[in-house]
Amino acid sequence: MNMPFRPAPDTPTAPLFEVAGASFTVDGRRLVGPLDLAFPAGRMTGLIGRNGSGKSTLLKLLARQDAPSAGAIRHAGAELAGFAARAFARKVAFLPQTCPPVPGMRVEELVALGRYPWHGALGRRSEADRAAIAEAIRVTGLESYAARDVESLSGGERQRAFIAMLIAQGADCLLLDEPISALDVAHQVEVLALLAALCRQRGIGIVVVLHDINLAARFCDHLVALRDGRLVAEGEPRAILRAERLEAIYGQAFEVLESPQGHALAFPV
Repeated sequence: MNMPFRPAPDTPTAPLFEVAGASFTVDGRRLVGPLDLAFPAGRMTGLIGRNGSGKSTLLKLLARQDAPSAGAIRHAGAELAGFAARAFARKVAFLPQTCPPVPGMRVEELVALGRYPWHGALGRRSEADRAAIAEAIRVTGLESYAARDVESLSGGERQRAFIAMLIAQGADCLLLDEPISALDVAHQVEVLALLAALCRQRGIGIVVVLHDINLAARFCDHLVALRDGRLVAEGEPRAILRAERLEAIYGQAFEVLESPQGHALAFPV
């Protein structure tokens, strides 16, 4: 999965996303908001917090899976509501918490689905499409799996296949909801390292929902913490991994230590 360095594009002046007074309400119950925050462009942001804190709901709002009940959300300075569906898909790629089963589909075919925003379901693959598919498979280390049935892969391999589909999409922003929740520790680190490399070497902005605070702090550049649908804290991981802040986020006492490698490590006490 060695990824050649590509200079990141000039950092946009606008944040990756701006959330301005946005909230989301269902049956009179407010699940998120009102929120005012900005996600930095060209960075990997981790959404953290307790179960039910609104992380997945916020991610779906960013992905236009749901529309805010109030307020506004902008991507790179433009209102989400103003994008045509295909134009938005060329800019933002979304991976839900549970990837759908794809029986009978080969890895290469799954990855090729990422090109849909560029040519449509019945469009023929162009040279650019074929190059993007091959590059996505190479970057994720799936060359030897390209002809395999997706459902025959291990959990980590399957997750990389879906991430390859997002890469092939050519978007400059990836939104992922708990992409490591069903993986063992080794595959968790592998997937997050891949995402971090995409962000830092290619300038792709990433927002990812994570439950493991230590992995979030290790791989993310920026953390956004929610509790009961409200913003509790945001900032660099070092600023968030403090005992008093973690207790405010999770309602649980923590002890924070430093690993021999210089990483802050948080443990519930």
